[in-house]
Amino acid sequence: MKKAVILLSGGLDSATILALARQQGFACYALSVDYGQRHHAELAAAQRVARALGVVEQRVISIDLTGFGGSALTDARIAVPERPTQGIPLTYVPARNTIMLSLALAWAEVLQAQDIFIGVNAVDYSGYPDCRPEYIDAFERMANLATRSAVEGKRLVLHAPLLHLSKAEIIKCGAQLGVDYSLTVSCYQADGEGCACGMCDSCRLRHAGFDAAGMADPTRYRGA
Repeated sequence: MKKAVILLSGGLDSATILALARQQGFACYALSVDYGQRHHAELAAAQRVARALGVVEQRVISIDLTGFGGSALTDARIAVPERPTQGIPLTYVPARNTIMLSLALAWAEVLQAQDIFIGVNAVDYSGYPDCRPEYIDAFERMANLATRSAVEGKRLVLHAPLLHLSKAEIIKCGAQLGVDYSLTVSCYQADGEGCACGMCDSCRLRHAGFDAAGMADPTRYRGA
């Protein structure tokens, strides 16, 4: 089986891409990143999803982005917005996808894997510049310039299978593949038990997706 590194945050989208990679016949190696995120409960969710979907191996890499801050997810002084905002939201973490993809690229080289999966999405776009198709294309080009594997003829492919799907389409796809979304955590300010606030941008997108898909929302909300 071909090996693939899957960036697995523990959220809805990353669980779906893991299921898609398995369906395509890849031996899946899940990489989760503890970057000091406010919603630390997503890491426990990533472990649940990895077990449920049967990865070959999961690794958690720690890199403390709270040292820079600049985001509501990495700086406790910045409140998570609970109303829609214009422009790039405060929950944007500077260079997060670039850092995570670089870590995935390093592990892929060690594993001699030529495929990396990331669950970015540009349809239900939250204003993150590192979720755009242009960014995915640019990183793939860079990866194939920067690695020994590519120089030796083993070209890397960066898969973003959710890029042009709506949240409802993502949920339907995952449901068909047997993803248990009750295991996942998407909330930007989930509590220690993984219960969601129901008010942040991520919660709103997730709930609207289940509603549009005509499916019950399995999310555990605080106070529910």
